[in-house]
Amino acid sequence: MSRSLLTALSLLLVVLVAGFTVVSQQSRPPKHRPAATHRAGASPSTSGSPSSSASPSSSASPSPSQPPKPQSPATVVGLGDSVTAGSACPGCADFVQLYAKWLPAADGGPGKAVNLGVPGSTSVDLRHDLEHPSQTTRVVSGASIDLVTIGANDLNPLRARHRQSGCNAECWQDSVAQVGTNVRAIVQDIKRLRHGRPTTILVTNYWNVFVDGQYARENLGPAYLKWSDQVTRSANNAICSAAHSAGAQCVDLYAPFKGDGSEDPTDLLASDGDHPNAAGHRVIARALLAATPTPR
Repeated sequence: MSRSLLTALSLLLVVLVAGFTVVSQQSRPPKHRPAATHRAGASPSTSGSPSSSASPSSSASPSPSQPPKPQSPATVVGLGDSVTAGSACPGCADFVQLYAKWLPAADGGPGKAVNLGVPGSTSVDLRHDLEHPSQTTRVVSGASIDLVTIGANDLNPLRARHRQSGCNAECWQDSVAQVGTNVRAIVQDIKRLRHGRPTTILVTNYWNVFVDGQYARENLGPAYLKWSDQVTRSANNAICSAAHSAGAQCVDLYAPFKGDGSEDPTDLLASDGDHPNAAGHRVIARALLAATPTPR
């Protein structure tokens, strides 16, 4: 073989080898940096903290529910006699105002107090006001809480009988029974005016349906105090029995003022011995609040 032919074959072989090498390198996959590893227990980026472009709330748990809206203020109406009206306690807050002020929010407090107490009012008078169109019927129809203190003035004529010839149980029982009948009707009238809407009716009894404390001791004597206590206990039984039978709550004021009957209520009474003073009104308001049913 001639030298020129060998040289040509050698050049051809070099060209073929070089071409094969270039093609081989281009067909290999490119190299990448190894993926970052995660610590044990760590979540991959796809389920971890949201990226800057993601909404923070998109994967968060639901927000807690909003607190319940407070109830609208309850209208608290005081119905009754001079005890309700706050007589003989100038400048002091009567128990209707205090009850509305201290009423818990769950019960609609602080409430709006409307005092319709009338000095000298009897249970007959209050029945009339509730059974005929009047300011009383308009206010009661819109009130969710009614505080009723009535009946003592119905029994005032008994005092004259006691002074003249004595007045035992046979003397007072008819008058006391009539108070009970009227209290039952008063509760029923309130319910009728409310047309079945939720209503709290709190009916109080008395520490004494007549005068008491130091004034009574000094001016009327121990025999009067004993007699007035007997009439009061009888009247309280009639009032509470009537309230319960009509579906109202009876609130005892005898024990808060006099305990078992042996305690002197003078510190809770005005100078006339007949009406509560500022401290007495606070005691009544607390007793009413303690007896207020818990909302369901």
